[in-house]
Amino acid sequence: MTDATRTRSRERHKLAPGYPALGQPPLRRALARTSFYRRLLLVVGDVAAVLIWVGLLASVTGRAPTLPVWFAGAGLVPLVAKLAGLYAREPLVLNHATLDEVPRIAAVAAVVVLALGASLGVSSGAPGLAAGAALVASVAVARLAVRRAGRALTAPERVLVVGDGPAYALLKRKVNGDPRLNVALVGRLGRESEPRAIADRRLGAPNDLEAVALTRHIDRVVLAPGELAAGELDDLLRRAHALGVRISLLAPVPAAAGSAAVTDDLGGQVLIGLREFGIGPCGRVAKRLFDVALAGALLILLAPLMGLIALAIKCSSRGPVLFRQIRVGKDGRRFEIFKFRTMFEGADELKPLLSALNQAAPLFKIANDPRTTPVGRLLRRYSLDELPQLFNVLRGEMSLVGPRPLICEEDRLFNGWQRSRYAVAPGITGPWQILGSSRVPLSDMVAIDYLYCANWSLWQDLKILLRTLRYVLSRQSGEHIGTRR
Repeated sequence: MTDATRTRSRERHKLAPGYPALGQPPLRRALARTSFYRRLLLVVGDVAAVLIWVGLLASVTGRAPTLPVWFAGAGLVPLVAKLAGLYAREPLVLNHATLDEVPRIAAVAAVVVLALGASLGVSSGAPGLAAGAALVASVAVARLAVRRAGRALTAPERVLVVGDGPAYALLKRKVNGDPRLNVALVGRLGRESEPRAIADRRLGAPNDLEAVALTRHIDRVVLAPGELAAGELDDLLRRAHALGVRISLLAPVPAAAGSAAVTDDLGGQVLIGLREFGIGPCGRVAKRLFDVALAGALLILLAPLMGLIALAIKCSSRGPVLFRQIRVGKDGRRFEIFKFRTMFEGADELKPLLSALNQAAPLFKIANDPRTTPVGRLLRRYSLDELPQLFNVLRGEMSLVGPRPLICEEDRLFNGWQRSRYAVAPGITGPWQILGSSRVPLSDMVAIDYLYCANWSLWQDLKILLRTLRYVLSRQSGEHIGTRR
């Protein structure tokens, strides 16, 4: 269907003041079709994954599956996945992260293994756990593949922002910085009094929602409540629902508790309950045990590599093997951080001369820092200079995952609620690193650290570690932005 045909079709829906006419919402049909295709792709991926799993399991156990087993596997996975909500989330979000779904995929896999395991020769215990893990991996990989195919085959989701210029600029930066998002920001609706910047695509006022949404073929409306009164926000929500578009709310940082938020209905009045900030006693014990076990295992496995790195540093330049520096840790306590030395001796004395090259002010980071040694450039490219921090983890001064450890000069930039980042120990990696640490503005880093503390879970730490591995192997180190060109 061409744009002209769509426009004529939508023009048949005569608008009452502020609201579309009664009947089928004018934009819902096209969106429903797109949502159906995306969910169908996921169903196809899930079914393909379980059929491949059944075939591989049969080859391992030597027990050929019967035809009912094939049909049961193909039908059971979509059904259980539907009950687990693995298809309901798809049209609600812009960032379709498969890792976020792994706990629910694991629950689906457990049901499938319990239902089909016996007929495939898999008993309970270790074989059942191995079969379940294989099914989780199979479904996750299939979902990654079909989502990548979906991004290539479908048009970007057209998004209209209702809010002020800074809110639009924030979303634009986030969308442009993440190639996984299949999103096209069309523009924004806001106050006429808002100063107009060159990059600010203001298409009208909030009252123009219907006209702009219909003529610009909008798929999703993002409401930024910053400049909207409570009654106006409620009115815009109803009007967006009447149009049939998808709706997202841009929440302010202190209130955006993510997975920690629970809705509470008091006779039609919705409250949002937030759990206690930070990590509880049981969580602290679990996080510490996880850190010690994994850091100890990594030190044993990586000892030969760390020995070779130490030898290369010692032979290639003058100075110590390890770089030591005072950083600010949990509850504001100072500690000495360990890194492999990547710069020439006396590099700190040259820091004032390089201030003009700083790319992360008021923090200090330079892509392709001229003070870096040849060996140091290689270490930084793959973040190998961070490996000695595993000793900091064993000593309890750091965690594998946490907020970025700051030097004392940077620590002075934070005050008030921003210092809540010290509720947990700093990490070797964290949510800031997988976004490209030197490309994350200070204001965003504060928000990221706050939300990490508010939403902490052991699964969240594991997701960050997995994404860090992908980030490091892709050579996207913020220290060497220029090397990727």
